Amino acid sequence: IGRAGAMAAAVTMVVMAAGGGDFSDLREIKKQLLNVAERSRERGLQHSGKWAAELAFALEPLPLNELPPPPELTEEDARDLDAYTLAKSYFDLKEYDRAAYFLQGCKSQKAYFLYMYSRYLSGEKKKDDETVDSLGPLEKGQVKNEALRELRVELSKKHKAQELDGFGLYLYGVVLRKLDLVKEAIDVFVEAAHVLPLHWGAWLELCNLITDKEMLKFLSLPDTWMKEFFLAHIYTELQLIEEALQKYQSLIDAGFSKSTYIISQIAVAYHNIRDIDKALSIFNELRKQDPYRIENMDTFSNLLYVRSMKPELSYLAHNLCEIDKYRVETCCVIGNYYSLRSQHEKAALYFQRALKLNPRYLGAWTLMGHEYMEMKNTSAAIQAYRHAIEVNKRDYRAWYGLGQTYEILKMPFYCLYYYRRAHQLRPNDSRMLVALGECYEKLNQLVEAKKCYWRAYAVGDVEKMALVKLAKLHEQLNESEQAAQCYIKYIQDIYSCGEVVEHLEVSTAFRYLAQYYFKCKLWDEASACAQKCCAFNDTREEGKALLRQILQLRNQGETSSTDVAAPFFLPASLSANNTPTRRVSPLNLSSVTP
Repeated sequence: IGRAGAMAAAVTMVVMAAGGGDFSDLREIKKQLLNVAERSRERGLQHSGKWAAELAFALEPLPLNELPPPPELTEEDARDLDAYTLAKSYFDLKEYDRAAYFLQGCKSQKAYFLYMYSRYLSGEKKKDDETVDSLGPLEKGQVKNEALRELRVELSKKHKAQELDGFGLYLYGVVLRKLDLVKEAIDVFVEAAHVLPLHWGAWLELCNLITDKEMLKFLSLPDTWMKEFFLAHIYTELQLIEEALQKYQSLIDAGFSKSTYIISQIAVAYHNIRDIDKALSIFNELRKQDPYRIENMDTFSNLLYVRSMKPELSYLAHNLCEIDKYRVETCCVIGNYYSLRSQHEKAALYFQRALKLNPRYLGAWTLMGHEYMEMKNTSAAIQAYRHAIEVNKRDYRAWYGLGQTYEILKMPFYCLYYYRRAHQLRPNDSRMLVALGECYEKLNQLVEAKKCYWRAYAVGDVEKMALVKLAKLHEQLNESEQAAQCYIKYIQDIYSCGEVVEHLEVSTAFRYLAQYYFKCKLWDEASACAQKCCAFNDTREEGKALLRQILQLRNQGETSSTDVAAPFFLPASLSANNTPTRRVSPLNLSSVTP
């Protein structure tokens, strides 16, 4: 049979093998994984091969008579075998130009893919070498992979003639993505997923190009069990963590409970929703199962950093250094360690080293931006964050970081734009909302600011500052009743959490409430709040003065007013914003003991 016929038969076999989205036959899935791991390795696609092999390892071993046979050789494969074998040995030694030279004129799918892939990697390697040699990691650099345009022309001809197999389509998609032809790249990756559903690389590339859930809905994806892994991964990337965790749980129930890939993804998902304890415990479990693993360890170090766990972070850094000190993740972990010790220059140096190893490594750009912020080098921070966004537009930390830098530079309109982008990516993160509120306040858009602070409180205020900021806004606008209501709720929140009352604004809240009740002639409440003021250094004198005034007025026979004792309600202007409203009862101060 001709070349096209042989290819069509192979494609049909693979599509049928991938089956529907069910996991009833795990032995068949294991065979498919072993098969695609081998085929990926033959083409030099190390990461896809590793992913498939790791997943296959999580399933029960197959008996000898059920092991998949080696891929059948076509007439063309046999003709190209010598050239392919020689070129593959050069390719493995990273001698890409040499490999491509000996593969010229090869007709078989496998040899042709290796020929094109060698040319692509040769261009990438030259580009990276030039970037490292000529430019600091923060220079924009107009260095391009010179091979891309030629590769696109050749691959598009093959594509039109329908002569590309699943791997060829994947490479064509990568070339299009590198040339910033995103729409065309998405179409080609979807086609690659249909032709060869078992190749994880195509799915992963697709993940990097999808920016929101709407885009995902319009993709026509193959109905295969691989789609479940893809959806779980893209949900994690799009911050749809609940859906992602459900998918991963169903994959574990289906029989992948031993998969270190799934365990690490679940840990990353918990990291993304800031469930730090859960994420830490899963990462610790993962380290026991796979002690020499380096992937995702930079995420683990972020968690240790947030918790200020110096000994554990130090141990992790030393441990990874022993395994491989020139891995990107290792450099990021060491950078985090130095950052926690407030040695920001050293930390920035390690993040720069990480970027020399891989200029497209997202985490290092963002972390380096944070370090430059600590060092008050705003222009370098801005460049680092911009690079992070170039690598991944969904990185909310980079958008948020840019907002912070422009805030330092007192440029609120820029600030607003970046905080809005961060908020779009993390709609339920109170930190983004509080930052947005502060921006609106600076721009004197007080109604918008109020909405942001109220929403931050409604979604669960991490830093417990939204209500205070809202109260101060009401104060500014002489809306004393609403301000008092916010302060009451704030005090209730602080004490209900059992937090230490060294919280900055508690004294401010008591002082305002004491004055408010005093104006309303509610002497009992006013004196109770004034007594609380006496417990704080900055309000002690005012509290004492107020107590003396109350005593004086009582002695003069002033009676307590009964007009304002009704509970406060949320102002109608805010309730109309479709944010959940909460009724606030009067403050019971007897239970509040600093």
